[in-house]
Amino acid sequence: MPTTTSHWTPVQISDQTGRTAFITGGNSGIGYETARVLAGKGARLILAGRDAARLDEASARLRAETGAQVSTAVINLGSLASIADATAALADETIDLLLNNAGVMNIPTRRTTRDGFELTFGTNHLGHFALTAGLFPAIRRSQAARIVTVSAIAGTWRSGRLNDLMSDHRYTAMGAYAKSKRANIVFTEELARRTAGSNIEAMVVHPGSAVTNLQRHSTGALSRIVIALMRNVVMGSPEGAAWPSLWAATSPDARSGGFYGPAGHDQTSGTPKPVRLPADATDPAEGARLWQDSERYTGIRFTI
Repeated sequence: MPTTTSHWTPVQISDQTGRTAFITGGNSGIGYETARVLAGKGARLILAGRDAARLDEASARLRAETGAQVSTAVINLGSLASIADATAALADETIDLLLNNAGVMNIPTRRTTRDGFELTFGTNHLGHFALTAGLFPAIRRSQAARIVTVSAIAGTWRSGRLNDLMSDHRYTAMGAYAKSKRANIVFTEELARRTAGSNIEAMVVHPGSAVTNLQRHSTGALSRIVIALMRNVVMGSPEGAAWPSLWAATSPDARSGGFYGPAGHDQTSGTPKPVRLPADATDPAEGARLWQDSERYTGIRFTI
């Protein structure tokens, strides 16, 4: 079993002046807390999200609090056209840190993206696959780039097996979520293999348990009561849940292909540590299949 890293907090992050971080879902929750810490360490930020007004509000708060240079990119990860437009506008950028953080969870009934993909898998995996491919020229310009993708404990569940990717035959809200989060892990492992020996490293993290905007799709009185109780008993804060992302993005001890999460009880909070990858996540054949399926669905040839 992987060993726990020594106690770590974001205070230990080195100066990030001169580095540019692109963060999806950077206007709220874990994404905002990740952005806030990186801004405080001198990084230039590009916050990406669907709502221009919320992005502007978040960037104004970050500028006021940290004095950081912050710009925004309006991107709907459920629309390949939106992703293509946004990445084309960033063609001349250099991106040192890409944090694939945004996501959706617990969609009660099967819905689809604008391109006809099942909404959870289409947003959480295919959207970030297309975004990473579109930003890859900007990432290659960095002397030392890191791509950090936020998965979840659900990515280790048996229900996350990568078959019936669009949930055409059977849909459950958490089954689709687990599948998308397993895809985040398998994608990162394949990306790490394909970028081995280059200036680019790829890591995947899970944030433990935190109440964020991900829970906004939960329905019913019982779900709301359970989440309210868990907020104080089990779930950590967005601030603490950002620690694995921050550690993977900045620590000299993070390794390409690594999977990192909180070291606390039941991996819900605490200092980041290496955690065990699902057995099939490291299978090159599984990675190649997902990569090929992702190219086929999106129509994007993602060549490293």
